[in-house]
Amino acid sequence: MMLEFLNPPFMQRALIAAVLVGITAPAIGIYLVQRRQALMGDGIGHVAMTGVGLGFLLSTNPVWMATLVAVAGSVVMELIRWYGRTRGDIALAMLFYGGMAGGVMLINLSDTGSNANLTSFLFGSLSTVSEEDVIAIVALAAFVVLVTVGLRRQLFAVSQDEEFARVTGLPVRALNLLVAVTAAITVTVAMRVVGLLLVSALMVVPVAAAQQIAKSFKVTFVLAVVIGTAVTLAGTVTSYYQDVPPGATIVLLAIAAFVMLTALATPLARRRARGGASDADRCTLEVPAARPAKDDVRV
Repeated sequence: MMLEFLNPPFMQRALIAAVLVGITAPAIGIYLVQRRQALMGDGIGHVAMTGVGLGFLLSTNPVWMATLVAVAGSVVMELIRWYGRTRGDIALAMLFYGGMAGGVMLINLSDTGSNANLTSFLFGSLSTVSEEDVIAIVALAAFVVLVTVGLRRQLFAVSQDEEFARVTGLPVRALNLLVAVTAAITVTVAMRVVGLLLVSALMVVPVAAAQQIAKSFKVTFVLAVVIGTAVTLAGTVTSYYQDVPPGATIVLLAIAAFVMLTALATPLARRRARGGASDADRCTLEVPAARPAKDDVRV
């Protein structure tokens, strides 16, 4: 049967998680791209590893613990961006690498953790998505959608020009913190499906692909979410049938979508350029015809 992948319970959970990841990752990613912080998700993923390790060490849900640590790490990253202008890059590097090293150490110190657990969080795994994970992912995804859609005007203004947004009276620092926290939550939403090391790609590549053909923020937002949802679903189903890593499959499909839309956008741009040139030629030809009439009036 064509829909036999819907029968296993673990696939039902994985597909729910995949849809939510496909929606939330590009939804917050578009603001990170506008702020030129495309790699922020990668750094948060490193920090979230410490939360995963703590979850195993304390025998709690790794998703919730990773969320708490990732949120704390994102706040520290934003504070470093504000105040650590001279040594900020070094501080961020230590935070990222320390988070990854701490996660590896804590998982190995726990009684329930193993290298297999570590791999599933780093690169994603369909069979490890539990019912508790789905509940956590649904709750966290609802928050991400509420923020990215409900505050889209304010977040767009801050992402485009902080100084102008501050002059208009927007709470720039609070909104910047909200973007960082929302990005951290999105990382933990996606880590079960895409993996912590690849989640940043899903936050950026669908947005970059949508920008190839979209000319407005609204269209880019909607198209990026559509692309993200399509590639996560296709990657999850492909992973089930072909027994390949879901995270890598999803990212490769997203890159393929970017290449395809880029190839489609090039001839469209040339056609628009030709149309603009022909319009300019027509205007140029029409101007001399109008001058004699003006001269005649003056006479």
